[in-house]
Amino acid sequence: MHKDIRLHGQMGDQVEYFVMVVGTDAYQRYFFNIVQEDENLRIFSAGNEFMLFPDEIRHQGNGGYFCEYMFGVDQPSSDLFKPEIINRLVMYGARSDNETGSVSFSDLTSGRATYEHIFLDGNAVCNYFFFVHSSKMLSRKLKHQQEDLVKRIGKVLKRSETIGKGLDDTIVSEVFPLLKDPTSQLSIIKLINHKHREYHDLFRQLYYNNKNISDDDFDRLARLAAENKIDSYQQERMRIDVMYRHPATKRVVDEYRNILLACKKAGEISTLHKARLTRLKTLSVRNKIPDALLHTLDERLNKGHNLASSTEQDYLASAREVLEGIFLREKNIESYINHEDMLKLIRAKKSAIVNSDNSFERLMIDASKECDERIRDGADPSLLADLSYIVTYLDRFDNVANLVNQLAFMQNVRVSVQMLQGVLEHKSAFDKLKRGCFSELFIRELLENVYLGRFGRRKVVALMDGMAGIEAGTESIEDLYRMLKQIDQEEYISIVLLEHIPERIRSFYSKFDTKSTQEALRREFTDELKAEKRIESDIPDHLFTETILTIKKESMYLYTLLPSIISECNLSLREDFLENSGLDRFYVEELERDYFEKNGLDLEDLYQIRKGLN
Repeated sequence: MHKDIRLHGQMGDQVEYFVMVVGTDAYQRYFFNIVQEDENLRIFSAGNEFMLFPDEIRHQGNGGYFCEYMFGVDQPSSDLFKPEIINRLVMYGARSDNETGSVSFSDLTSGRATYEHIFLDGNAVCNYFFFVHSSKMLSRKLKHQQEDLVKRIGKVLKRSETIGKGLDDTIVSEVFPLLKDPTSQLSIIKLINHKHREYHDLFRQLYYNNKNISDDDFDRLARLAAENKIDSYQQERMRIDVMYRHPATKRVVDEYRNILLACKKAGEISTLHKARLTRLKTLSVRNKIPDALLHTLDERLNKGHNLASSTEQDYLASAREVLEGIFLREKNIESYINHEDMLKLIRAKKSAIVNSDNSFERLMIDASKECDERIRDGADPSLLADLSYIVTYLDRFDNVANLVNQLAFMQNVRVSVQMLQGVLEHKSAFDKLKRGCFSELFIRELLENVYLGRFGRRKVVALMDGMAGIEAGTESIEDLYRMLKQIDQEEYISIVLLEHIPERIRSFYSKFDTKSTQEALRREFTDELKAEKRIESDIPDHLFTETILTIKKESMYLYTLLPSIISECNLSLREDFLENSGLDRFYVEELERDYFEKNGLDLEDLYQIRKGLN
């Protein structure tokens, strides 16, 4: 069983040291001496020496130093691509080849370093130095001793979590047995910059309270840094490292790093990886993770490696980001679907529909398949809850979009109270995502559509006004139903009138400008439609009047304006008529087509006119 002797003291005004000497006969050996007049400490064994001075250390013999990597420091490629390596290990006399990854050793192991450089090149708070005495090693060259030490203890020193936690007893228990030599003696010198530690611990305490630093707290930190004479770079190093090590932050940042490493290895950023990286950036904002953490990784891992990025439509990339976030929970990263995420997916689906792009549906199918496979392989079944939540909202979108578009663009669409009740429930669900969301998704652009006819517009406006009245308690769903049914009936009558009145006028009523002539025509037509059971009540005066006015506008356009538009290529005249006549664009375009066909004109000229204005 090994024994250990410990020595504790301070060197200069900021460096605290702990010396641990471990071995089966540690109590029987001298291992240090203090030179009082020079204020230095010498730790030694046969062939090894480590000396502490007020402003520097000096060493010779075997060994090296190790510390926990701080977040953002440069790491050798061999360490960077192995996430399990969390500590820096430097062996005296070692040289690494960045291209081959091989390490060579020499007998030139002596050296010196100031404390400033030790806490700058290594960890800002705590660094360990060590050397080993062994009767088996004394006769060997230093480079061979170093190579043997790396093989025995290097793996543990680079991966042990106890180093960052400062658990000296555990470090000793992990390392000493690996020497496998009963005559060996392990010397470990731990150096702590207690001024840096004070700043580090205060920042950690303040930051961990709510993952934020108030102005008053920052002033407090600034005063401490000034008192302890800590430069701004070291302050930033410690702050970033503390923020990274917050458990919730570390999971996100580590996953971001792992994805970047995979991309670097592959030589490109795939659409899948890009989505996951974007999702993690989104989560970092939600979780108040500083931009500097992810930006640092981007700089380190992309520097000099212009990784190609697979591109896809923005709306698909946005959707992929959200869907990939579902599976981050398997890595203990909180990535629940919130209202903003759901809106991204709905907008992506809407854009895909507009672009006749079925890629969005394929994304959903792939996500569902992956979810099923992961649950089958033992993943948390709650993954299905997020996917079900998404599918439910996308189904809501389909249902509402279909009904609203039918009301807007299809003639004689019949609705029921049950259908309207469903739309009300859907509206409530969408408006919970964002105030005014229902109008934004289904109504706003629709009302700006130049092909929206007057009856379609009336039905859409009536739907919105009616639902607002129901929500306010001033109207009932039955009132809305009756209003839509009335508009539907008027649309039907208007269609019938436009189908029959023009021919009747041309055949029997060459003059229909007088009220008496129009009234006679209205009574005659009403009787016919009633007899045919196409209507039950009289034709409303305003519908008949509007039909007569439409016929007049139609006549003026066909016989006066359209010939000029064609002969003069006067496109603005056509657009002016469409904007001010009140006639539906679909209706006018049908008139134009009939005119071209009856007069034997080239339809390509008509398409060019429309192309210039649409």
